[in-house]
Amino acid sequence: MNKTKKILILVIVLIMVLAITSFIAFYSWAMKPVDKNDTNPVTFEITSGMSKIDIAKKLKEENLIRNDKILDLYMLLKKPNLQKGVYELNKSMSAKDILYKFIVGDIHLELVTITIPEGKRIEDFAETIANNLNNVTKESFIAKVSDRTYVKSLIDSNKYWFLTDAILNEQIYIPLEGYLYPDTYEFYKTDTESTVIEKLLTELGTKLEPFKEKITTNNLNVHDILTMASIVEVEAIKDEDRKMAAQVFYKRIASNDTIGSDVTSYYGAREALTTSEDTLYVLYDVNPYNTRLQDGSMNGKLPIGPICSPSVSAIDAAVNPSETDYYYFVANTCTGEVFFTSTAREHAEKSRELQQICATN
Repeated sequence: MNKTKKILILVIVLIMVLAITSFIAFYSWAMKPVDKNDTNPVTFEITSGMSKIDIAKKLKEENLIRNDKILDLYMLLKKPNLQKGVYELNKSMSAKDILYKFIVGDIHLELVTITIPEGKRIEDFAETIANNLNNVTKESFIAKVSDRTYVKSLIDSNKYWFLTDAILNEQIYIPLEGYLYPDTYEFYKTDTESTVIEKLLTELGTKLEPFKEKITTNNLNVHDILTMASIVEVEAIKDEDRKMAAQVFYKRIASNDTIGSDVTSYYGAREALTTSEDTLYVLYDVNPYNTRLQDGSMNGKLPIGPICSPSVSAIDAAVNPSETDYYYFVANTCTGEVFFTSTAREHAEKSRELQQICATN
């Protein structure tokens, strides 16, 4: 090997050593605290869906680490499992100290997941909310959604285009019934009733957005749409059946008939939906929700308000009902299958047939 080659190899080795040494020095610097004397608390949140790269970038943006790329490399090698939540950090913590908090879940504010089921009343899921939040009880939540002064403030805020004074009617049991969109949400354990309510209202706004143009262009009544949606949510399961059920109800209203929905009767009497003969009195209970009344007071009308939290499928059915000649429908209570008919005779025959089928099964 000649002298020139030896010198070249030596230079390359020296460059590699210098590069490695520089990287080690830079890595060591990057993992150190931003300011070891600054212990002022900083709140940092890891939410669902955040990647490790997102977390490192956010830490850098909030000046809690010196370099996000080095932290990316460290996490790529170590593959830590980071837990979502709200953490209390400070600039005197090293990158490793911060990661340790994320790994062990040393959470400052704990996140909880709560599911609001479709087709349920506020009274049904208020307890679930209360059981998961530190500062909320079932009673306090129901009181909040029933507080017309609070509801009026929501309407006046103009944050929710779909909220109108219609829900302030004194005959409505719970003003926000039907307006709290059913879905799975994340909340902090310390969240309040207002935080929960407003998050669910915001989600309803998101779900209504695809229908907004049709609703506003055709001057449709949002309160009536949600009321109709809440009924078909309970009356039918399949999307197609819901659209046909909505069409039947609209046709009966246009004919100045009663829509004759049992589920509205049970809500109006504040009873759980059941087939027990002990609760058949609800069909005759006089209230502005009972569409089974035959005294003329509910002819050509929807109930005064929603009876549950409808899904986007039911909302779609209320906005875009089918076009058929059906005027009646009846469900097989054993299977949930819905049968549509055009005449009273056909309806009566199908109802008797289903009663016999369920009685023998």
